[in-house]
Amino acid sequence: MKAVIKKIGELYSEYKEMILYLFFGGCTTIINTVVYMIFYECLGTANFVSTVIAWVLAVTFAFITNRNFVFASKRTGVKGRIIEFFSFFGCRFMTGILDVCIMVAAVDWMKWNAFIWKIVSNVLVIIINYIASKFFIFQGEH
Repeated sequence: MKAVIKKIGELYSEYKEMILYLFFGGCTTIINTVVYMIFYECLGTANFVSTVIAWVLAVTFAFITNRNFVFASKRTGVKGRIIEFFSFFGCRFMTGILDVCIMVAAVDWMKWNAFIWKIVSNVLVIIINYIASKFFIFQGEH
């Protein structure tokens, strides 16, 4: 049993960043999807507006968790934090546009299932965001 626990600890140490990213990415996806569905399905808010509101809340959560837990940014100066903040939101803005385009095309134009396409869109966005965060946004000073 000790060998199994040790192996799990080693695997966690080796893949910690990816595990945390997937965990917090999953939480971000849940936030994005639940907020979207509340606004779109429950409150009858337009698809575009629901997508934007969900995106803002999800990206704010993602910035906090990515900076503090996933990539454990060591930037302490105001300038470094501002660069991270705008880099993060700039990248997320681009993937947010992708999310909106997917949702408008799939739900408004094609009349496909909003819930399924919200999940599909989030999976694509998470992959792109991980690459951007790892190699461009949180790569300096840590």
